[in-house]
Formats: sequence, structure tokens, C-alpha cells
Amino acid sequence: MSDPQGDAALAPLVLIVDDIDHGREICAEYLEFRGFRVATAADGQEALDKAFELRPDVILMDLSLPVIDGWEATRLLKKDERTRDIPVIALTAHALTSAHERAKHAGCDAVVTKPCLPKDLEAEVRRQIEAKARVADERRGS
Repeated sequence: MSDPQGDAALAPLVLIVDDIDHGREICAEYLEFRGFRVATAADGQEALDKAFELRPDVILMDLSLPVIDGWEATRLLKKDERTRDIPVIALTAHALTSAHERAKHAGCDAVVTKPCLPKDLEAEVRRQIEAKARVADERRGS
């Protein structure tokens, strides 16, 4: 029989950054239910602090945040050697292609338009974690 504590420690850690409590909580509960470990932040500065401290496997970043917006927080994460390889998925209500391009330019690895189905968000989280693992394997192999 497996150790539940040990299994939880191996589960990927997702940092969810959203200033809307309800959205952050729903996302966190769903991902926890699906087997992820979750940390949360309500603004860009808290996101930076938690990312540097926890080194999550992936970050879900709302772009319209107080204190430091998600665009700038992502740029700062991608400039820092401690966090630059952490995939950042932008969560945005901006459906325009230009907003998605701007998010990518800021350093986001993917963009998900809100509202979205939880299973679609989970699929993108898993895609980014798998892509990060492939890159790490390639670096070790070369």
C-alpha cells in the first residue's frame, strides 16, 4: 500500500495567482481534487514571493492583478534564473489575439481565456508540466 503523504509530496505543485477569491478557490479545489498540490497568491508581488520560495512546477497567472500586474510579474519570473524555467500559463478574460500575443511576449508559455472549463485548464497544466520535463530530459541528455 502506498504512503499517502509520500504520494502527495510527489504531486506537481501549481501556484494559482488571481485577485478574485472565488475564481482562485474554485481553481484550487478542482486541481487539488485532480491530485495536484496547490499554493495561491492574490497579487503579483505575492506571486513573486511564493514562486521564489516554493518553486512550483507551473504557475497559473491572471494578468489583471493589483500591486504588480501579471504581465510584469511574468517578465520578472522569466528574468530570474531561479524561476525562468517554470511554465507560466496566463489566465485572461482578454480574448483578442493581440492580448494573447502580448502575454506570450511577456514570457507566458501558454494562454487560457477565462472563463474556461476546469478540465481544459487541467489539460493545459499537464501539457506544460510534460513539456518542462521533456526539456529537462533533453538538457540532461546533451
